Amino acid sequence: MSADPIRVDEVLVSERELWMDGPPHELFKQLRHECPVHWTAKITEYPQETGYWSVTRPEDVHEVSRDWATFSSERGGITALTKAVFPLELVQAMFIGMDPPKHDRLKALFQRGFTPKRIAEHEEEIRAITAEVLDRLDGRETADLVFDVAQPVVSRVIGSFMGIPQEDDEGWARIMNTIMAAGDPDLNPEGTESVMERDVPEMFERCGKLIAARREHPTDDLTSVLVHGEVDGHRLEEHEIVMGFFLLMAAGNDSTKATYCSAMRALMEHPEERQKLLDDPSLVPSAVEEALRMYPAFSHFARTATKDTEIAGQKIREGDKVVMWYVASNRDESRFEEPDRFDVTRNPEHQAFGAGGRHYCLGTALARLELTILLDETLKRYPEMEIAGTPVFVESPFVNQLKTLPVRLGSRAA
Repeated sequence: MSADPIRVDEVLVSERELWMDGPPHELFKQLRHECPVHWTAKITEYPQETGYWSVTRPEDVHEVSRDWATFSSERGGITALTKAVFPLELVQAMFIGMDPPKHDRLKALFQRGFTPKRIAEHEEEIRAITAEVLDRLDGRETADLVFDVAQPVVSRVIGSFMGIPQEDDEGWARIMNTIMAAGDPDLNPEGTESVMERDVPEMFERCGKLIAARREHPTDDLTSVLVHGEVDGHRLEEHEIVMGFFLLMAAGNDSTKATYCSAMRALMEHPEERQKLLDDPSLVPSAVEEALRMYPAFSHFARTATKDTEIAGQKIREGDKVVMWYVASNRDESRFEEPDRFDVTRNPEHQAFGAGGRHYCLGTALARLELTILLDETLKRYPEMEIAGTPVFVESPFVNQLKTLPVRLGSRAA
């Protein structure tokens, strides 16, 4: 039974109680129909933060995404919170927190490591990493897909791209998890303040050692690309290298882990859809796209208006923050038939990687390849896997992911 409709003029979209069990899809459905450009007046947990506009329909998200001159990534940060976790100047040191032309020049540095050809060259290695992690489950009856499968696979894959030794994967995963889920009481019991007091200094220290090593001995990994790359004839400053490193590590850790676990949960909750993949593994890429549509790894990104403007007839003032809710736009009834139904044959277009424009996700090819391999290899080994407890979401209006997914493995296939 659906929850009672909320008075949309009173609701504060990012309030914690709305996100305890993942995104509030019923609320977003109501907003799409009644108030597709909605004002949240405040963020109760962070009284120093100002309000923001929520954009919930795909056409409006698309408009905001593509018009970087009107909707800036640099001016007010890239999330609903402007500076509650990171100082704005650190956000602005990542190309995702920049506007053109600097954004374009810095992003071009990274693109060398993420061409489709280069990603395809890693397929065998990614499959070997996935197989090795899944093989560790042999002889076990239960597991947690977040901790036992997703985290070690994605950590090693992005670690191999960045040139991180395997023995450091766990430490980097811990840092990424606590920073990205700063408000979650389990992952970060000391609160968001500890991120700047503990995790960010540790990140700078660890990364500083990697930077020094690459300066002395260049390699062909992405850390070396950051250390030795130039923008407008100048090398990146140390904090820009660290934040570029953080951006790649955070995206590599969180995005694939989040969507894989949500996809596996959906397949276990809908065994008829799983059976379609078992009968026809060529449907796995379509299932990946459906999982990306229904469970985008990041619930939102944000922009700031550079001038007075309008979205769908709603006046937006210069300086107002605009939040693009992908968890809403990806379930728009005008675009998708039965949008809340998981359908592995749908192969939909979606906005999980952004909605076009300069900030379209750099790692789409890698994410798709990892997700395809993870689903394929998991289903091959454990076609009877079942949920064996209560999956629990990270408490966050930004990262859309499970922090635990306990399963009963079932018989391993031959």
